[in-house]
Amino acid sequence: MKRTLALLSLLAVLHLTGCKTQKEEKAEHTRFLVTTPLEKDTAIIKEYVCQIRSVQHIELRAQEKGYLQKIYVDEGQHVQKGQLMFQIMPMMYQAEKQKAEAEANFVGIEYQNTKKLADSNVVSRNELALAGAKLDKAKAELALAQTHLQFTQIRAPFSGIMDHFQVRLGSLVDEGDLLTTLSDNSKMWVYYNVPEAEYLDYHLTGSKKLAKVLLLMANNRLFEHPGLVETIEADFNNETGNIAFRATFPNPDGLLRHGETGSVQMTVPLKNALIIPQKATFEVLEKKYVYVVDKNNKIQSREIKIAAEMPHIFVVQSGLNKTDRILLEGLRQVKENETIQFSLQKPESVIAHLSLYAE
Repeated sequence: MKRTLALLSLLAVLHLTGCKTQKEEKAEHTRFLVTTPLEKDTAIIKEYVCQIRSVQHIELRAQEKGYLQKIYVDEGQHVQKGQLMFQIMPMMYQAEKQKAEAEANFVGIEYQNTKKLADSNVVSRNELALAGAKLDKAKAELALAQTHLQFTQIRAPFSGIMDHFQVRLGSLVDEGDLLTTLSDNSKMWVYYNVPEAEYLDYHLTGSKKLAKVLLLMANNRLFEHPGLVETIEADFNNETGNIAFRATFPNPDGLLRHGETGSVQMTVPLKNALIIPQKATFEVLEKKYVYVVDKNNKIQSREIKIAAEMPHIFVVQSGLNKTDRILLEGLRQVKENETIQFSLQKPESVIAHLSLYAE
């Protein structure tokens, strides 16, 4: 029995020694690929949630009280500047105009008679001046009556698209009641908010170069016409730390409508950016890490911050410098503080073999 136990112990020791020897031999023959971050000028695309607005979007309201007698347009219709849209029953205002015309004619005749008498020195110049004042007053009342009558006709102040009606034919409307809204969609204003740090970066790199932007619509398709950043608001929002940008997009086909949402895509240049392959990173609790090979060829994990993500590559914000050696492959085959053998590849060669080329 004792001899059997001794034999088993010897076999176990030999087995463990053999496994250890095999592992050591395997470690000696495994060479890992290591590279360094690539430092170069590049550009990334930033996306900002945006609100799309018509260059002109107004409410059309009744300017006089009365019954809505006629509607000459339809919801969603494109109307031309000056086109008649609504008619409020004008009978009372027509009567007022006729009364004012009659009064103006009567006072005008009186003035002419008084003028003849004044020219013949039958009446004084003061009486002629008084008659002239009455005539001016009558003309003013006539002009006011004509204005009231014109207010019963609602015409398009500019060419645009009608929204839905807030009233129906025959409705009694009061002065100031909302009838509908009108939008000029020939060009669209797209508003989006930019954080303060990025706003400063834009200006340091030259904002004119960043003027052209693209619009990603709600269906994840790019709008075919690029826009231009034309306006930046004067003040930052103290609560959010953002400032509003406004880009203008041509809309020749009328695809964009007031109130839509989407995302503005802005190309942002990055000077001396540090680029690494995504496959050289791993994630722990939503934090990004790489394995850095120190001067003793030992593996050390290091947390990094990502400035931007593109297909197959990361732009590093912090945690690395351009001389750091990082493990490119075999991240699951190594452990912390493990000494490895490696082959160092130039970062230009590594990036060139990825699907995406950094521009």
